[in-house]
Amino acid sequence: MIQLASDLGLKISVGTTFAFDRPVSTSVLACFLTGITLLVWSRFVSLALSPSSPNSKRPTIPLAEQFELPSRASTSSFALGDVETRHRLRFQSWWIKIGLLLGLCGLRIESFRQLTLHTECAPTGYAYAIPFIISLYDYWRNQRYRQVDRYVPTQRFEELPLQVVYSVSRRSLYYLTQSRTRGLIAAALLSAGGLLTSSLTAGTRSTYVCPIVVYGASGLRSYKLFNLFADSVILIGVTELCRSGAQFDDARRKRALTFLGAGLLGLSFVWSVVQVLVPLPDRSPELAGQPMLDIEYSRGAFSQSMLVVILVLSAWHMLPHFDILGVSIIGGFMIISFSYLSAITGGQSPFQFISLTHAVLPLAASLTGALLFLLARVVNNEEPKFYRTNVTIQMFFAVLCGISLVFVVSKYHVYDIHPIEFLINDGKIQHDNYLAQASKSRTLGGAVTEYRRRYNQHPPPGFDEWYRYATSRSSAIIDDFDQIYHNLLPFRALAPEHIRAMTHELATNPFNDLGGIRIRNGTAMVQEGVKPTHAWMVKGAVDMMDNFAKYLPDMDLVFNLNDEPRVAVPWEKISMLNRQTEMQAMIPEQRMVQTWSSNREEGWAPIEPADQTNITVFTDGAWRGVFDPYVSAVCPPSSKARSQRIWNRRHICLSCVAPHSMGQFPLNFNIASEICHQPDLAFLHGLLISPASFKVSQELIPVFSQSALTGFNDILFPSPWNYIDKVKYQPTHEHPDPEYSKKENSLYWLGSTSEGVSRFGEWKGMPRQRFAHLINNNTNNQVSILLPTDLTEKSFHYETMDGSAPTSDLHLQTSVHLVDPIVRCEDCAEQAAEMGTAGWADFQAHWSHRFLFDLDGAGFSGRFLPFLHSNSLPLKTGLFRQWFDSRVTSWLHFVPVDIRLHGLWSTLAYFAGVFEESGSKTAHVRMKAHDRQGKWIAEEGRKWASTALRKEDMEIYFFRLLLEWGRLTDDQRDVLGFGR
Repeated sequence: MIQLASDLGLKISVGTTFAFDRPVSTSVLACFLTGITLLVWSRFVSLALSPSSPNSKRPTIPLAEQFELPSRASTSSFALGDVETRHRLRFQSWWIKIGLLLGLCGLRIESFRQLTLHTECAPTGYAYAIPFIISLYDYWRNQRYRQVDRYVPTQRFEELPLQVVYSVSRRSLYYLTQSRTRGLIAAALLSAGGLLTSSLTAGTRSTYVCPIVVYGASGLRSYKLFNLFADSVILIGVTELCRSGAQFDDARRKRALTFLGAGLLGLSFVWSVVQVLVPLPDRSPELAGQPMLDIEYSRGAFSQSMLVVILVLSAWHMLPHFDILGVSIIGGFMIISFSYLSAITGGQSPFQFISLTHAVLPLAASLTGALLFLLARVVNNEEPKFYRTNVTIQMFFAVLCGISLVFVVSKYHVYDIHPIEFLINDGKIQHDNYLAQASKSRTLGGAVTEYRRRYNQHPPPGFDEWYRYATSRSSAIIDDFDQIYHNLLPFRALAPEHIRAMTHELATNPFNDLGGIRIRNGTAMVQEGVKPTHAWMVKGAVDMMDNFAKYLPDMDLVFNLNDEPRVAVPWEKISMLNRQTEMQAMIPEQRMVQTWSSNREEGWAPIEPADQTNITVFTDGAWRGVFDPYVSAVCPPSSKARSQRIWNRRHICLSCVAPHSMGQFPLNFNIASEICHQPDLAFLHGLLISPASFKVSQELIPVFSQSALTGFNDILFPSPWNYIDKVKYQPTHEHPDPEYSKKENSLYWLGSTSEGVSRFGEWKGMPRQRFAHLINNNTNNQVSILLPTDLTEKSFHYETMDGSAPTSDLHLQTSVHLVDPIVRCEDCAEQAAEMGTAGWADFQAHWSHRFLFDLDGAGFSGRFLPFLHSNSLPLKTGLFRQWFDSRVTSWLHFVPVDIRLHGLWSTLAYFAGVFEESGSKTAHVRMKAHDRQGKWIAEEGRKWASTALRKEDMEIYFFRLLLEWGRLTDDQRDVLGFGR
């Protein structure tokens, strides 16, 4: 039961532990604790009793102790010199064995480091062969000369058919339980079950790139083979140290404990020295920003090491009872069972698809192998003292498999309706509900009343001018500006003079990469000295204000000049600020002041010149992982982002996907871009892996940004990039925008590697590179695609196929390329060799394609709004949030794709259709193109963009945001408001 508990603990926690952040350090700790424990065990625990081993019935000749001097009777037979020589040789042989085992353990640590740092390429299933290799050793060491009773046929039935069945069954049972090859058969079945279990997750391969041009899968395969050899030899070697002839000897076991414990302590010391002297990378690049003394890592490393200690001790205790073959079979079965349950219950039915036959075979093979081994011991009377234990283990194995079978039978395998059909309908309902509450007001008085109801405060001064401005420009949204409310809520806990002082400090230090705007007497002006390369951004914001600046109070504003967000206040701090503001009650209307303070200009210190101060609240997190120190900190302590580490890059984190998905398809882009339930995002986005620029503050400061991650505290405003048409929807005669049905039935994307900086292979996790690799170079990974079960298309299931099959076999058309040159990298040649490049094309060339893909860059993508204005269907993935996110609706205005990209092929197959070639090379339609649905989404997105995402809508949003900000910076803000 102890081994069961430790196996279960390791299996459950190993996928989410922080211990593998630094694999060598964790291995050293595990060796150290195991060594200490073995030494203590050898000193204080009695090993006097030794149960019978599988070979205890065979008579053996006791061997002399290897470290004891022979008796006087024996010395009379040999010369004293011969005795000393034999003693010395035995002593040397013992130490050679110990040294070889510890040497293998040391190499095993290095292999573990390589596999952990490159899990995306590490093949699975190799470890399941260990029981079979052990069985070969057991056959050679113990079984081949074992005396067995000859099979004696018996006549029981007179009817020939019954007698044949009886004889065959009886002879089979004899060979399976009493022959010399019984262990080989049981272990072979168990290993086969393990290999079949590892194949259950083939449809959940991650899009994290396993490059062919460097180490790749072939290099990691050699490490896996070495691990298989090393683990088997270590287990066999430890067993041999404990044997005396064919039996386990208590004194030798105790001595082995002592020497192995001391050796593991020495190994941990050696590797500690190696870590200091040799600069071996002991963490993946996205974790480079993690502090050395991290509480989560320390807790995870210690807990995993203690589980290893418990596992070693329980296996050591079982060794004389079941021999090494029994230990490997029992332990292997439990690991296979837990892996099987994880694969069967993981994800959301029917993703990933596992057929009933495929699900039952590994269960049947592994259970049969384990039960045969235990049954053979009972049949051969090899453990009379532990018969009940054997039966209990058999019953436990049967119950475990019964539970697994229940999950298999209850798991549904098909959809009766394609999920996208449901999501499109749900998107329409959500948008109708949004519109019903977003524009309820028909008069200024109604808007004031609705404002008070929503936000428990009076509107700011100038609200009447804003209302006239919005209604005169036919704004589709009058009431729903919740994003502004939530952006500004924590600032209400800061004193106005503190906000003004921070604005001055931020605007007057060039290091901060910020640009200022001064608003005086109704005129907005750009701060002198703004970085020339980014001055367009601040000038664009001024242009956006021109039509309403006359209604704004005097104030200074600070704008983020970088693409990346800037304000990441830890959850504990921001929650405290929000609680303070939410407790504030709305003042009575008779106490309200409806005009701005008359001396506002005096409260703002001059922001020119722009280099007055060297004070900064920003820390520079560029070119290293920022998920742990900054990003996950904005989440609650109990969230997965802060309590779990998903270190396995080979497979999709299904538990991370489940909260926001229906199978492979995101329910909603806004939920899918939430950070806190997705710890695997740490290695799936360039900003989180290695941002090109990341000057971030963990104090609440007033910075206006064009985009931010969820949980960040940047104040979002409409992007000048879109307002001044840096990228514009403008079809030409050469590049027209034809109707949806007349476009090429292909997916199009062309872009640069601008998302983050790559020096040590960080590019493998960045969405742009993963996207290009998935489409063009996905030769090693398999993919899962939702397709009809038959030509009637009345039901759908997921099919797992080769990574190149979507284009080669299903004929899905794509034009996806990274542009030359590869940028922001020190490993540019590696990227170019792996994925290739293409030249730039005119932006207006997009419109000839039916499906346009949009991804994040270093910040938000400026292409999305032009895509919405076109007749094409936009597909969007990313994490950055913008001012309009609450206005656009997934599956109504655009098609969301998960940042992991695992559902991309299924999405494209639905809209583009799939046809396959039969043996005669004639094509038949596997799934018809859903042109009606695709065209409808494209048209709805186009109409809505022309209704609620115009330049006028950007001005309306910005106007209201600045009125709210003006009140927050006014000394009378607690009594300021507008009322009628």
